[in-house]
Amino acid sequence: MSKFWSPAVRELTPYVPGEQPRERLIKLNTNENPYPPASGVGTVLRDYPVDHLRLYPDSESRALRDALAADLGVERKHVFVGNGSDEVLALAFQTFFCQARPLEMPAISYSFYPVYCKLYGVERRTHPLDSQWCVDLDAFSADAGGIIFANPNAPTGHGHGRDAIAGLLERAKESVVLIDEAYVDFGGESAVPLMARFPNLLVTGTFSKSRSLAGLRLGYAVGSQELIEGLERVKNSFNSYPVDSLASAVAIASLDDVEHFEACREAVITTRERTRTRLEKLGFQVLPSQANFILVNHPQFDAAQLFLGLRERGILVRHFNTDVLRDYLRITIGTDDEMDSLVETLELLCG
Repeated sequence: MSKFWSPAVRELTPYVPGEQPRERLIKLNTNENPYPPASGVGTVLRDYPVDHLRLYPDSESRALRDALAADLGVERKHVFVGNGSDEVLALAFQTFFCQARPLEMPAISYSFYPVYCKLYGVERRTHPLDSQWCVDLDAFSADAGGIIFANPNAPTGHGHGRDAIAGLLERAKESVVLIDEAYVDFGGESAVPLMARFPNLLVTGTFSKSRSLAGLRLGYAVGSQELIEGLERVKNSFNSYPVDSLASAVAIASLDDVEHFEACREAVITTRERTRTRLEKLGFQVLPSQANFILVNHPQFDAAQLFLGLRERGILVRHFNTDVLRDYLRITIGTDDEMDSLVETLELLCG
């Protein structure tokens, strides 16, 4: 550790992103979409006026927010955008959760949440998943300093329906409830329509998963006008131009092609269920998933050894070496050919 670091930095345990290998592998470790973005994205990249890049982008991202608002069925004033949903989440932590009461979250969810708590000095209170490995909504306190979880949850894949989320929002009216919907397009039910009834609801989303734009870094939040205004206050005190003009144009093009979006989404869902069935025939236990990944374990084989065996054979999945998850592998859903290779390799390793 450097003597020049502040005490807070010395105490951090940073988030560890999934490996981005340089060699050619079947990459099933970071929940990227296996299909390319909409064709209009390529058109934008080819024809974008280079001279526009000398100018700052619209600090309010009005065109992109209008497009998102139309897609989500809300007004522009209810939409916030940022440089990836991780940045949007970070701004939300600063805006809503730096307070005396602890922020509540599942013990197993997106592992960036505890990192932000440490970074911003937010006290957190965690709750175990229930016996079915689902987020236990009843465990959250009515007077929490905030509530956050992914829905569908990561890395488990389970998602609560809108009625269940509404019950939580009704009970925790004095707390901001942040629902991270990074994976909702793969079988979940979005909570966005509840925003009209619950001013304490903030929903975050991303273009990285179902829109195939992980390399672009673009995320958003949807909520009541007072929540969005709070995010804008913090954003404009940190980086008033988080979304560049090219990224905005590309994102709008991806929103325009509904047919492509639906086709890719349905392909991932179909392949996921097909893969689940085949893995269960090999003796794997597969958690039900509404995401573009599955969490699996095998009662007779060590997950770390399976991870290494797959890696040696050119297939990369995710192994979390933690007390709760060390017996599990999280597997991103790829193309049918990629998943065929995965299953065939596991047949060899588990044979």
